[in-house]
Formats: sequence, C-alpha cells, structure tokens
Amino acid sequence: MPRAGIVTVVGKPNVGKSTLLNRIVGQKLSITSPKPQSTRDRVIGIYTADDSQMVILDTPGLLNPGYLLQQAMRATALRALDEADVIVYLADATEGNPPSLVEAAELSSAPRAPVITVLNKSDAVPAHRRAESGALGDVVSVSALTGDGIPELMARIARLLPESPFLYPEDDISTQPVRFFAAELVRETVLEQLHDEVPYAVAVQVEEFREERSPLYIRAVIYVERDSQKAIIIGSKGAQIRSIGEAARKKIEAFLGARVYLDLWVKVLANWRKNPGSLSRFGYQLATGKSK
Repeated sequence: MPRAGIVTVVGKPNVGKSTLLNRIVGQKLSITSPKPQSTRDRVIGIYTADDSQMVILDTPGLLNPGYLLQQAMRATALRALDEADVIVYLADATEGNPPSLVEAAELSSAPRAPVITVLNKSDAVPAHRRAESGALGDVVSVSALTGDGIPELMARIARLLPESPFLYPEDDISTQPVRFFAAELVRETVLEQLHDEVPYAVAVQVEEFREERSPLYIRAVIYVERDSQKAIIIGSKGAQIRSIGEAARKKIEAFLGARVYLDLWVKVLANWRKNPGSLSRFGYQLATGKSK
C-alpha cells in the first residue's frame, strides 16, 4: 500500500526550512535569504518516489508577533501544524539542543502528528558535536545546504506517513500557481539587493500574466509603505528597479524554462503590514480565534 500525507516543516526564523524544502523537492520553490522572516506564507512542495508521496509545507518562522503581518505568519504556521500527518521540527545545530516544539511554538498541548526533531546546518558543526547530537536518540542531524543526512530523514518521514493513495499526480511539484512563484522571486530579489527596513516593507503582486505571448508577459507591482521606500526601490534614474527587474527576470525564466518580459511597477500602500484589509488583499489570513 502506498503512503501519502502532509509534512509540515516548522521552526524558528532562519533555521533553513526553505532550503530543506528545496533540497527535498529538487527544485527551488521557496525563496531563501540570510534575512530572517523571508517566508511569509506557506509554500507547498510535492515529492513523489516509489511508494510514497510527501506534500511538504514550508512555513513562516515561529516568532512572537509584533504587528498584524507577523500575526498572520504565525497563524499560518499553526494551521499547518494542525493539518500535518508528520511534523519536521527544524532547529539550528549551531545553537545547541533546541527546546521542544511545544515550547518553541508556545502550544498549549502537543500536536497530534508525530514530530521528528531535526538539527540543520550540521556542516557548520564540529565532528565531535555532531556525534553528540547523534546520541540524542530521536534527533536527526542534516545539512539542507549540502544534502548530508537528507536521505535518512526522508526515509524516516516516509515510514511515518499514513497508508493512502497518492494525493496528487506523480509529476506535480506544487499545488500553487506560477503567479505565486513569480511574485516570490521578485520579492527574493528585493531581499537580496536592498537592506535595512525596506525589504520587510515590500509585498509583490502579479497583476497580469499572459502565457500566450512570446516572451511570456508578467506585470508585477512592488508595494511599499512609504514614498521614501518607493524612491529607494526605483533608484537614481531608475537604476535600482532595472537591476531588480533584470535579476528577477532571469530567475523566473530559469523557473519556467521560457523567455519572460517582466514589467515592474512600484506603488505605495501605507502601513499595509498593520492593516487587515491590505493583508487580506495580499492573501494573508489572520488567526480565527482558535487558540493553541
């Protein structure tokens, strides 16, 4: 009997959840950045091999929210825990033994799904400390960056999946539309090229996507909260927005395997990270009142 189910990857910000998803799926789906909180919504990847199928949910980092966007991010992670058949609780191996998932996520009770505690970034840990981690019983050490330990982790996940027919066709790698990934790649490029507060104030929406044209036409809007941020993104004589556009276009072309014309615009939407209506417009869902 085949096995299939939802595998939720959770952990504090910047522990490598997105890198792990990309490593397992074998393709870049989640954007990655040294900046924490780069993942704002769930990213879904599908890995199918032999007699198992993993529907992997990359989630925003577990944090104490300071404003509405962060509340929505936390709510997304908690909902993904509720939906999981298997939970991969990822922690940074360089920071020592992690607290339990219940403590890290501030849950009122243990989740119903089995939890695999995984120490990532093992490549950055001396050999003797890796040996100590390996002696902790249920803890798995991996490097999502190099792939070390990933086959063992995937085998362990597969054994815990429920018996079930595959949930999606075997050649699917995600359930999310191409528009979502195009917008995320633009946002990743902003994270790479800009610093300080500006990247955190950015949201990206694809407003037009014409597959029938060659090159494929994508019109995307970069939203910021203040006029000063808009000026930074545009840059002197438009130099910065051209740089962002060129780099993002190349990423999208690599993702789609097709030529792309990327038409970028920048607009101000004041305080969107703290406005429920604006968050809903960008697809973020706030907590519904159910407490963990």
